[in-house]
Amino acid sequence: MLPQTTLVLTSQVHEGGKIVAALTDMPLPAPGENDVVIAVEAAPINPSDLGLLFSSARIDDAVFAPGQVEAPVSPAGMAALAGRIGEVMPVGSEGAGTVIAAGSGAAAQALVGKRVATVAGGMYARHRVVPAASCMVLPEGTSARDGAAAFVNPLTAVGFVETLRSVGGKGIIHTAAASNLGQMLVRLCAAEGIPLVNVVRKAEQADLLKGIGAAHVVDSASPTFREDLRQALETTGADTVFDAIGGGPVLGTILSTMEQVGRAAAGAYSRYGSTARKRAYVYGMLDTGPITLPRDIGFVWDVSGWLLFPRMEELGPEVRARMQARVGQDLTTIFASNYKTQVPLSRVLDEDVVRDFTRRATGAKYLILPQE
Repeated sequence: MLPQTTLVLTSQVHEGGKIVAALTDMPLPAPGENDVVIAVEAAPINPSDLGLLFSSARIDDAVFAPGQVEAPVSPAGMAALAGRIGEVMPVGSEGAGTVIAAGSGAAAQALVGKRVATVAGGMYARHRVVPAASCMVLPEGTSARDGAAAFVNPLTAVGFVETLRSVGGKGIIHTAAASNLGQMLVRLCAAEGIPLVNVVRKAEQADLLKGIGAAHVVDSASPTFREDLRQALETTGADTVFDAIGGGPVLGTILSTMEQVGRAAAGAYSRYGSTARKRAYVYGMLDTGPITLPRDIGFVWDVSGWLLFPRMEELGPEVRARMQARVGQDLTTIFASNYKTQVPLSRVLDEDVVRDFTRRATGAKYLILPQE
């Protein structure tokens, strides 16, 4: 018999200038004809999930109680969240678990007893009712841990490669490259023969990537960063940046160095700089400050935002199908995820846990286990 309620992690913006995250018992709806009920076994905490859970709230000033966190939000932050005030929002973009019940539809019934992954949202819950069409059946023997992050990071890595190809780019520069996504991208680009320059922020992160086969790794904290970057760009011809940091000077430094390489290759002087195209896509907000670009980057450059699912829509159904098939093919190899720790859903709002995962440190990904 299905439970009448289930434990869910929710986030709510209050008019008083705060966000309240809470573990809440919520009604579990009956599945519709084409729905399935998943006993969620594992769900990763992605940066996008933190954006929904706490947004710009000040965790340093948060008040903790059993199963609840209240964190203040600045007036500017509240202005950006005005559309969310009063709405209780379940959190967790993706996860994996076992289908324990289904609606009467044939496609839904065919999933009963199978372990699946989904990106239907609200996955920080013990149980979740989702459309059968949103589920990916995991290969036989695949654990929920291995399948929990089957969508966001793997499809993002494949999406970078597809975007590069769609614009005729020669190679990728990736920042905050020691993340789970960055490690996937190293393996994927090696398999696809795509030049990749990895930008990290610590020497140990460089060692990690070199240990899995990365050929070009540069440390932005090194005094020789710009020269190391220039050499890597000259060697690879990489011309397309995917930037996880967002704010600060790193993206500008990369574009400036790309322009330096382009001018050297052109030979002849031009007051307008190199004609070599430089593209940058900002897909993350590890630094929420302004993006600063210097004026020595010439005139032939583009900087734009990049979001996974809108980009997949732009690439079209044929490319989307190819992307999803690629992920399923190599889920436990190229697209394997690593986690710093696993935490039961009942403990996810403990003070030490929240303060740790909201630091958004590279290589410190958390996995929630809703079934304890």
